[in-house]
Formats: sequence, C-alpha cells, structure tokens
Amino acid sequence: MPRILLILFSLSVMTLMLIARCGLNIDHYFHQQAAAAAAAAQALTSNDMAVLDHKRLRDVNEKQTREMAKLRKQIRFLEAALKGAYQKAQNLSMRSTTTTTAKPAEPAESKATTPLSVNMGEQILISDQPRQVDNINYTRFFQEQFKSAEILHGVTLKSEYELIPFTRFSTGRIFLVEPGLGKRVVEKPIGFKKKDLSEVVQFAVDQLNRERSEKDKYAADDFVEGIYRIDPTTGSHYELYFRDIDRPGMKNYYSKLTVMRPFGPLQLITKNWINTNKEWINLILPLSGRTDTFRTFMERFVRVCILQDKRVFLTVVYFGKEGLTTVKDILTSTAKTYRFKYIKLISLKEKFSRGQGLQVGTLNWRNGDPLMFFCDVDIVFGTDFLERCRLNAAPQKRVYYPIVFSLYNPNVVYSLHDMLIPPEKDQLVISRDTGFWRDFGYGMTCQYKSDFLNIKGFDEQITGWGGEDVLLYQKYVRSEYLVVRATDPGIFHLYHEKTCDPNLKPKQYRSCIQSKALNEASHAQLGLLAFKDEIDIHRGYKRWSSR
Repeated sequence: MPRILLILFSLSVMTLMLIARCGLNIDHYFHQQAAAAAAAAQALTSNDMAVLDHKRLRDVNEKQTREMAKLRKQIRFLEAALKGAYQKAQNLSMRSTTTTTAKPAEPAESKATTPLSVNMGEQILISDQPRQVDNINYTRFFQEQFKSAEILHGVTLKSEYELIPFTRFSTGRIFLVEPGLGKRVVEKPIGFKKKDLSEVVQFAVDQLNRERSEKDKYAADDFVEGIYRIDPTTGSHYELYFRDIDRPGMKNYYSKLTVMRPFGPLQLITKNWINTNKEWINLILPLSGRTDTFRTFMERFVRVCILQDKRVFLTVVYFGKEGLTTVKDILTSTAKTYRFKYIKLISLKEKFSRGQGLQVGTLNWRNGDPLMFFCDVDIVFGTDFLERCRLNAAPQKRVYYPIVFSLYNPNVVYSLHDMLIPPEKDQLVISRDTGFWRDFGYGMTCQYKSDFLNIKGFDEQITGWGGEDVLLYQKYVRSEYLVVRATDPGIFHLYHEKTCDPNLKPKQYRSCIQSKALNEASHAQLGLLAFKDEIDIHRGYKRWSSR
C-alpha cells in the first residue's frame, strides 16, 4: 500500500512541474517578443510596422495553438495514468487478504479456529446502466459475517421456531429435515446439492493437506459425515468429520473442520419498468362433459375476467358431442349478456386428451405471440393471479409454473369440526386444515405461444388423465428457459371426486391413485377418521362420567 501511495504522489508532482514549466516558458516567450517588437518599431515606418505586426501576431497565434494542443495531450495522458493507478490501488486493496493459520488439533481436546481467509476477484455487476465498482472492504464484511453467524457460538432466539436445524449428509446420502418435491426423508445428492457438497468436501481436504507431505495426505474417501444448514442472513454453515489418518487403525479419532460459505452484500442485477395494461391472456380450457361444473366456472370467469380484469380471451376446446350444445348455449348467453366477443369454441370429435386440447387451442391462435394460460375447469383464480401470470412470463426467457393451493374434501374438513360446509368463496382459505400446496402438479402454467412451439409442445399420444403436463414441464427444465416455480395464493384447485380409469397405463394409474389419496384430507384428519370409533367411545365415556 505505501508503494501505491508513492506512485500516486510522484505522478501528481510530475503533473504540477510540467504545467509550471510550460507556463513559465510561454510567459518568457511573450516577454522576448514584446522587447523585440519595441526595438524594431523605432526603425520602421508606420506602414511597415503594421505589416510586420500582423505577421508576427499570426505567427504567435499559430505557435500558441500548437503549444496548447501539446499541453492538452500531455494533461490527458497524465490524467489517464492517474486514473489507472487509482483503479489499480482499489483492486489491490480489495484483493488484500487476512489469513489465520490454524494449528493441528490435539487428540485430547478440540480447538476451534475461525477461517478468515477471503480471496476476492474483481467485482462484476450486471445492470441496465454501467456503474462503478462499489468501494467495499470485503475482508471486513466477511469477518463481520463470521462473527454474527451462529457457527462458533450460540445466538439468543425468541422461540424454538426461529432455530434453523441442520441436515446430515454423507458421501452418497442426504437425510432431509424438510422433504422436497419427492417427499423423501433420504435422497441421493443431485444437481446443485451435489455440486455444493462435493466442493465443500474437497475444500476441507485441501485445508487438511496444507503443509503435509505428498505421501501422507487426506482424500475424499476419508470423509465420514457432516451436517449443514443455510442461514438466509449470513450464509451456509458446514461441519465435517474426517478419519484421523495420523492414527491409522485407532477408533474414535477424527479431524473436524468448520466451514462457512458466507453470503456477500446485496447487488443490483437488473432494474426494469413493466406495464401490463395492454398484455392480454389467452385462457385455454380443454373440456369433456361436466357441463354443470363448466357453468360454475363461467360464473367465476364473468366475475373475475369480464367485469374486473377485462384483458382475457377465452378458448374452450370441447371433446365429443354429449354436452356440446349446453356448452354452446352457456358461451352464447355470456357473450350476449355482457357484450363480450373474446370467446372461441373449438369442437373435436375425439377421445378426451388434455394435451391435444391445449395444443389445438394454442395453434388456433394465428396472429401474434399471445400469452397463454393453460387452465382446468376445477380451478379458481383472481385478478392477482392474472397479474402474476403477466409479470412472471417473458417471451424467449421465462415461463411461469405456479404452485396451486389444493383444497381438501369439504365433507371431511368441516364435518370433523361439526360445521356446515360454507359457500365456495369462504372455502378459499390457505391453512394446513383446508388444503395443501400442490407441488407435484404442473397443469397450470403461463407461457407465450412462441416458447410453447419452440419447446415442441405436448405429447399428443398421451390420452386420458395426467402425464402430458409433467413431460412439458421437464422439457422446460432441461432447456435454457428460466422456469419460475413459486407458490401463488391467488389460484386454488377445488376438490372433486376423482375416478381413476382402470384402462390407464400402470404408471398413470398409480399417479392418479396417489393424487386421489392426497386430495381427501390432511394426515391428521385422515388419522381422526381412522380412529373415529375410539373417539366416539371416549365421548360416550366422558358423558357417562359427567352424570
């Protein structure tokens, strides 16, 4: 650092000396010219004097112009040199590290060490406008993260709900405290989890092998197990245990490392202004039969889309002849009553296939690149969902797959509490007793027609219930599109009794049965139904003993 300051000081002195020298030379030049002009003036006539003065003045102006151009060039060069030296000083300051070397652990006791080595490269920010690199002392920032993290000491919490549990892992297994999409309690690390844990284990091996000979080094096979957790405010914490290779054949001796991947300061990536006023949605609804349910769906469509949002086009793709006349009458009545002309009915004389219906409804839109919402007749949504549909999908970039809140069987939910089933709008409550987030469902999605065609759409060979939406979702996941998968409190799946066709393929039939079981009630509510006889006996005993 002193060397950098010396460079900056030297460049500044050189600039001042150059400007001072050039300024003095110009002044001296003007004095000489003035003296010569005064001496010559005595010997010349007035006409000769005027001609000579004009010539000399022109020469002086030309020389002054050349001198000024030369000075400007030298000043620009010095400014660029100063700017480069200042930027280099900043980079060197950001790259400076503070390293603390940990002593080898003694067998009798464990000594905790705080890893404070931070190796930072140049900071690169992505934003709409170019900006200067923030002058952040990353070493100090990460040291503060280490100190505030609950990693080497406890932190006072208000309740047990604030505590973040650890997840245990080994080389090939993760024992999950929070089951994900697969609802597994143990799984093999894949994707980002595998990359993260492999990097952490390798980092720990490298740290253990510092200052060790080539013949006596730790390897990843010496890793026994570890635990990790993610604190949203500080970073990821890891504790790793390795066999102590310095004591081969001896049990209960370990090398323990505490590692942290700290989170950096917040950085602006993009800043956009979005206007959705002119963004229409083409709602595509495949349908076969179920005319009473469709009538109710249209009542909600009128209330939300026609009277409130006013930017939704409805495309109904109907399979078969039975019920087709009723559907036509409902749509015609809606169009006339509300003077709503953005409705289209497509009739197919084929066996119901949801994928085919959505494909036909998409291709039927000939002009432009509309935003499409693939919907079902049992779905309830509000204007807030429609706005999220517009905000979270972008052509050639993003598709939106909302996680729908699925309602349980109201006959089970409310009868267990001796309550009457309320109206539909009063059932739309998000709680663990009324429903669950349908994280295994991919049927509801918002995406642009161009993206749907680019990804090659649905597999129309799949008929009947389920399967086509999963395959479409997998296509997007395996592509370069950003899949926005998030819970959405503005869209609900109404309960309806599900019948699984015995003619389905085994995999489809199993998925149908699984979905049917999950839709009935929560684990606790199903337990109350299973032990209903014991509960009734207990109630009778309490009434008898109170007499």
